[in-house]
Amino acid sequence: METASLKRIRAAYIDSLAEIYQVDKSVWEGMHQLAKDAVEPGWWSKYKDVFSPAGLPSFEVEASFIRVYEAQVIPGLLQTPGYTRGVFLGANAYSEERIQRHIQARMERQEILNRLHPPEYAAVIDEGALRRHSGDASNMREQLHHLVEMATRSNIAIQVLPFSAGLHAANLGSFQIMEFPESNDPTIGYSETPTSTLYVEDLEEIRRYDAMWREASSAALTVAETIDFVHDVAESMRD
Repeated sequence: METASLKRIRAAYIDSLAEIYQVDKSVWEGMHQLAKDAVEPGWWSKYKDVFSPAGLPSFEVEASFIRVYEAQVIPGLLQTPGYTRGVFLGANAYSEERIQRHIQARMERQEILNRLHPPEYAAVIDEGALRRHSGDASNMREQLHHLVEMATRSNIAIQVLPFSAGLHAANLGSFQIMEFPESNDPTIGYSETPTSTLYVEDLEEIRRYDAMWREASSAALTVAETIDFVHDVAESMRD
């Protein structure tokens, strides 16, 4: 995984290598495509006003396994546009234009779950996030029904941590853990505050993140129980 600036690999150099190693046309075309992709900025580069230069999407797009614990709101990769709008309206700090930018960026960020080979995604969501409205009841029901739909995907596991589970290690705050397919790419932990974001690679800190997530997952409802639970919460909401 490379997050630093990249230098262009010249086409002529690729052609020379292809000739030396006598690769067939399909491999040659693949090499040129890889070189092209390596220097093209990611989609998130057009949202510099939303994401930092080394923003979360640049890691998510390469991750093979993403784990999330969310205490306050529905995780960003699982939000509906209406729910996202409610989140930023609730902050009382954004213009309509900026809210739209955040919604667009978040919807594009979610595309990693829709691609041909999506990452494995496991989310533990506190019950409070389900019951805390973002917008009106209709908007919230739409969000919860979307959660149920996403939970049926083979690469996605969603668990609700009910109030009845009591206190647990992850009560300290929301966080995300990202693992990558290449063995030399370190696992990354991510958390945020209202004014900053934190990325960690230190092995001991990652172990703590992992332990907190596993404890929360063990205390949470199963995926099947979660689907029933979320459906019941949605049906209990009235306009």
